[in-house]
Amino acid sequence: MAELATDERVLPTPALRRVTAVLCATEIVSWGVLYYAFPVVLADLVADTGWPMGAVVAAFSLSQVVAGVTGVGVGRWIDAHGPRGVMTAGSGLAVVAVAGMAATQNLAWFVAAWLMVGVACAATLYAPAFAALTHWGGADRVKALTAVTLVAGLASTVFAPLTAVLLGPLGWRDTYGVLAAILLITVPMHWWGLRHPWPGPHHRAEPTAGLDGPPVWRSGAFLALTAAICLAAAAIYAGVINLVPMLLERGLSTESAAVVLGVGGVGQVCGRLGYRRLEAATSVRTRTTLVVAAVAATTLLLAVVPGPYALLAVVSFLAGTARGACTLIQATAVTDRWGVHRYGTLNGLLSAPLMFAVALSPWLGTVLAENLGGYPAAFGVLAGLAVAATLLTPLTMPRRPVLP
Repeated sequence: MAELATDERVLPTPALRRVTAVLCATEIVSWGVLYYAFPVVLADLVADTGWPMGAVVAAFSLSQVVAGVTGVGVGRWIDAHGPRGVMTAGSGLAVVAVAGMAATQNLAWFVAAWLMVGVACAATLYAPAFAALTHWGGADRVKALTAVTLVAGLASTVFAPLTAVLLGPLGWRDTYGVLAAILLITVPMHWWGLRHPWPGPHHRAEPTAGLDGPPVWRSGAFLALTAAICLAAAAIYAGVINLVPMLLERGLSTESAAVVLGVGGVGQVCGRLGYRRLEAATSVRTRTTLVVAAVAATTLLLAVVPGPYALLAVVSFLAGTARGACTLIQATAVTDRWGVHRYGTLNGLLSAPLMFAVALSPWLGTVLAENLGGYPAAFGVLAGLAVAATLLTPLTMPRRPVLP
């Protein structure tokens, strides 16, 4: 459902471009520091501290659980008050948390720092950025969302190799210290860059799945959408976090594995560049099915292709392409089906279980690898989860139009 050009929430084009530019910068830094640095430092961190690998990965996973729980409230806050305050506060908390991680002296402190990161993720990563651009973007929302996800898709390309370069001479603690300093720039950017008026919620009845149907969040289509996105996300994020360990198991160096992970980031950019053309050529149902099926196929390729190095990089690129398009499928899932009204709340309800899936996926990948004899078998199971998601996608479409 397209937003009317006269909607009071929609920004003029120059202002929307400035907001988009700000979020491009803050998302690439936030994703790079809060997410993509972790798989690169993981092996060195465990070797230096002696903490169990499972406990360290569990701390990261718990942060994503916290992000999911917190995200529902963040979405409601943004619907009512706008993104400026919550994203600025989230950036500040992220800096404190990453600096605390660098200074940690024991596992409990480390876990506490990751729990703070989880709150920061809910307030700074894609969900609040998507809410801001969806409300302010009007008919140009997909263009703005594509731009932000294009740039943020380079987070692994930039921050995985950067983290590996810092890791050698500095060690994991000082590396996180440098990354915290880089993250600090997002605080003033959110405060000054998102200072546009926000009218608050429109006082209309809760949108429903049909003229006399249940609320959207209780409809069969919304539940199917949630399940499909969660299964696809489990395959995607378990693959991202466990890709470097799998490549190390196959004999690559940390630096070479980080480059392969970074090539996937270039693929994400290409997937997002092509999304608008895909959107113009396909229905919501068709493109959702095609993109999720591509996630399944590329995850399976990662499982069965042992090398050589160049071929692994190509497969990582293709997996990144599917991953990049899937991000925009997620970003537009609510508006494509139910419009923009109460987007922050509905997207928060969709994102909460999604973040649980993201949280459990690194642990799931590790456990599968330990119990199935290695990472290739684990990636095969992850491909199966994406196949299940593909089969669910036809059920994600509402049966009747939504009242405006």
